[in-house]
Amino acid sequence: MNTIQGALTGWGLWIALVGACLGTYFCRAIGVSLSQRINQDSEIFRWLAAVTYAMVAALTVRLLVMPLGLLATVPLWIRMLICVLSIAVMMSRPTRRLVPALLTGTILMVSYGVIR
Repeated sequence: MNTIQGALTGWGLWIALVGACLGTYFCRAIGVSLSQRINQDSEIFRWLAAVTYAMVAALTVRLLVMPLGLLATVPLWIRMLICVLSIAVMMSRPTRRLVPALLTGTILMVSYGVIR
């Protein structure tokens, strides 16, 4: 326990921060240097995009159906209704649709919290 407290005081945190920054920016620099040689239309990138969309969809459904914390106090039908209304706002305008959809969901959820 004393070694952890010793590492977290003084220069330990600064060294950890610098190490994390160097690791992150080193990986980004490699990505930038290799980006000219990568074909974004290849099968591997299409597969990665499909997996990414599937993960986001699964996490969204999990958040709606089995939420944790304060969101769990909101009934399921209200969460689904707000989600459907936000998607309807998003689909209603072909341009500039993300901000109004997020705003709709946020305002409706905050309104439910204030009313309740």
